[in-house]
Amino acid sequence: HLVTWFRRMLMSREGFRKAVDPVLDVTDDTFQNICTVAELAGHCTSREPFQRPDMGHAVNVLSPLVEQWKPAKTDSEDCYGIDLDVPLSQALKRWQAVEGGVSSHGDEDYSLRSLDNTQTSIPNKPLGFADSFQSADCR
Repeated sequence: HLVTWFRRMLMSREGFRKAVDPVLDVTDDTFQNICTVAELAGHCTSREPFQRPDMGHAVNVLSPLVEQWKPAKTDSEDCYGIDLDVPLSQALKRWQAVEGGVSSHGDEDYSLRSLDNTQTSIPNKPLGFADSFQSADCR
């Protein structure tokens, strides 16, 4: 079981360091960042849902790490249209604008919904399927 193995690895800092791929050539600073992400992952995989952190906490933990990280080489094929040179806060504003349907990119405003001409592979929900689940819905 992956979670069980992961928890065992987290018990020993040196054991955890040995589990990190040596190809990454991890410095002490990078290893500290890996440990921060691993600790968060440990909390996110808690058995009881009420013990798991909320998304705001996860974002607060990960945001400073994202600002430090830059890919060694960027391949436009791998970016999927994501501008990696944009600070996280600016990217977040763009994503929030996307949720609203209109995005501002520089001086150019455009509707992202009009660019989406693909069909989703996720089927529509069945008729009578609840929009949200309350405890009474699960009985």
